[in-house]
Amino acid sequence: MTTARTATPSTARAINDRLALELLLERGPLTASDLRTLTGLSRPTVADLLDRLQRGGLVAQAGESAALRRGPNARLYELVADRAHLAGIDIRSTGVSLVVADLTGRTLGTATIPAAVPEAAATDGHVLGGEGADSASVGAGAEGDLLVERTVETLLATAAAAGAKELHTVAVGAPGLVDPSTGALNNSGKLPEWHTKLLAALRSRPGTEVILENEVNLAGIAEHRLGAARGRRDFALIWLGHGVGAAVVLDGRLRRGASGGTGEIGFLPVPGTVGLPGATNCDGGFHSMVSSAAICELAERHGLKPEPGAPGANAAEPAGRPPGGPGSDGCGGVALEAGRLRLGEDVIEPAAEAVVRHAVETGAEEFLEELAARIALGASAICVVLDPGCVVLGGEIGQAGGPDLAARVERRLAALSPLATEVQAGTAGGGAVLAGAVLTAGDAARRELFGGE
Repeated sequence: MTTARTATPSTARAINDRLALELLLERGPLTASDLRTLTGLSRPTVADLLDRLQRGGLVAQAGESAALRRGPNARLYELVADRAHLAGIDIRSTGVSLVVADLTGRTLGTATIPAAVPEAAATDGHVLGGEGADSASVGAGAEGDLLVERTVETLLATAAAAGAKELHTVAVGAPGLVDPSTGALNNSGKLPEWHTKLLAALRSRPGTEVILENEVNLAGIAEHRLGAARGRRDFALIWLGHGVGAAVVLDGRLRRGASGGTGEIGFLPVPGTVGLPGATNCDGGFHSMVSSAAICELAERHGLKPEPGAPGANAAEPAGRPPGGPGSDGCGGVALEAGRLRLGEDVIEPAAEAVVRHAVETGAEEFLEELAARIALGASAICVVLDPGCVVLGGEIGQAGGPDLAARVERRLAALSPLATEVQAGTAGGGAVLAGAVLTAGDAARRELFGGE
């Protein structure tokens, strides 16, 4: 026979404190009366926890409520946002973007550190674990060491400018398999050496927790918490950027797999390719049909070449992103700079993203239908195995295609799979990796500071 365990007074206090802190995080400043109503706790218990949290530096008074008469009952209490500072970092093959935030996740500063892209690296490739490039030469040797040094210096300077003396938690999104048990990055030999050096440099800083996650998984977290999949228990994100990847959420939880390889759909064998993928090369897999280079080749075949001033040519660049993948995306007749399409004098947009946006705005039916059919092949394989009920098209290309491309993919998918599946355009866009990184860092910091799981 088992007996129910009664919470000790210290456990009860910890539970109550965390409940109050989560409410202040979610709803903003609240009065003691608000907290009593929302928690069901007694007046003395709420007064005790507010006193305890103020002494602990987690809660402070924030004026008085205009809806109440002046006095103790009108005092507003808020979470002390600068009690801890966070950072999210997005590592790509051609640079790093970062954001510094406070404990509530509010952005305090951003920065981008581009890596030099050698002319010899002007090819499209794929790195196991995400949308990187076949560009181990990018940032190699002393150049890579300088990039690591610049990134750390920029991170610290951005944090200092935001008033942070130190960073409590840093979440890093990188292409590659991240071992779920150790948090180590599995360098398959395709990742630039500076990736691992940067991680080592970040982890060497005392007092800062560094969390590493696959970048597409972070994008999936952002779409789940803030974007198109908000409120869903099950969905799959297909990331369409320089390369292709997927994130899978089932029963409300991100699924990583035994080796961290859930979502490696670039290696998925599909009809219509020149061959089969291999253990270290996905050229014959789904990647070869929907990567940025493949999309640009498809666009050229359909006669699509957006010129400066054409519809869709002046789409703004999402803030906080490093340059796109190295090299030519295969779109002839336009100016390319490190894999990006120059449109006008100041705006540079990834070539595949620009051509998809152009196709949607000009109604390029044949191109969009063929692209949708290609995407549906990979989506179908995910759906018949996992039945997520919803597929989100994320990344820069998914955002460029918007609801138009998503609707076409949904129709194509319905003809391939007996399972009803909704297809949505991602709303977190190219900044989804950074958004997911800040969410992940914030969750970890608050677990430590608030207590509990």
